[in-house]
Amino acid sequence: MSFQFFYLAVSVLVAFFFAEVFISFKENKHLYKRDETMNNIMIGVGLFFVNFVSRTITLSAWYMVYSVRLFTMPNSWVIWLVNFLLCDFTYYWYHRISHNVNWLWAAHSIHHSSEHFNISVSFRQSWFNQFSGYFIFYLWLPFLGFDPAVVYIASGIALFYQSWLHTEIIGRLHPAIEFIFNTPSHHRVHHACNLKYLDKNHAAVLIIWDRLFCTFAEEEEKPHYGVTTKLLKPDLINIMFTDWKSLFSRVIKAQSFKTAVNYLIKPPGWSHDGSSKTVKELRKEIEQNNCFSKYTSVKARHIYLIEPSPN
Repeated sequence: MSFQFFYLAVSVLVAFFFAEVFISFKENKHLYKRDETMNNIMIGVGLFFVNFVSRTITLSAWYMVYSVRLFTMPNSWVIWLVNFLLCDFTYYWYHRISHNVNWLWAAHSIHHSSEHFNISVSFRQSWFNQFSGYFIFYLWLPFLGFDPAVVYIASGIALFYQSWLHTEIIGRLHPAIEFIFNTPSHHRVHHACNLKYLDKNHAAVLIIWDRLFCTFAEEEEKPHYGVTTKLLKPDLINIMFTDWKSLFSRVIKAQSFKTAVNYLIKPPGWSHDGSSKTVKELRKEIEQNNCFSKYTSVKARHIYLIEPSPN
């Protein structure tokens, strides 16, 4: 069933893409740029094939844990609903941590590197998400006794739900929907590089997690997309590997084991000598200097790519 869901999700996503391209062309919205769109499509095609390997790794690990489960959850719609809520909750924390741990950000940043916001951006996913540890966050569910196949489908639905959120065509929805669910408006905030929007709205389906854990932000000023450090050659290889190369370079050049580990586990923007700053540090500096407007469009997470060598 997980295979059938995967192919159905891909088909629907492609349909969304062509529908938005048609609307953009018909209404002259210029939502798509040829080179960037082609990169997104090529990344998506690569992801399709990588998925065969990553899915095997994921399900193998989950079934291994399931073999030593604490309980065996019955097969009922209530358990399915509980499983879905727990998967959505898990994704929130995985996503939030991905924005605060360099190792995970090196993979996730690929999704944020697009300077435009459209359905094709949902294709723009790292080929290394599973290999960087995505599947580990869900291990607690099979351990409790949830069937790994059910966990896989539920987590897949949460991922697929986010596809339609990557659009500027849809404005704000009914307030009740905006309060409970993740919407295009909320997700535009998440992809924005305006400082006030950084590290906000990590939800998959239910935005209530962000509201509950104080990471929610309303869409107010116009979002600006992309990352601060622009690629000189924004081709597929550079998009996919530049952040990994930069991260490993920092680790190799670190003058101590502790510093090397910190570059892997600290938030993006962290530096051993303070030459670059994390989002939290930037916001604190703004509060101290009372000069918020100066930094409203600063992106902190990639500053470590352009700071001087520690040597």
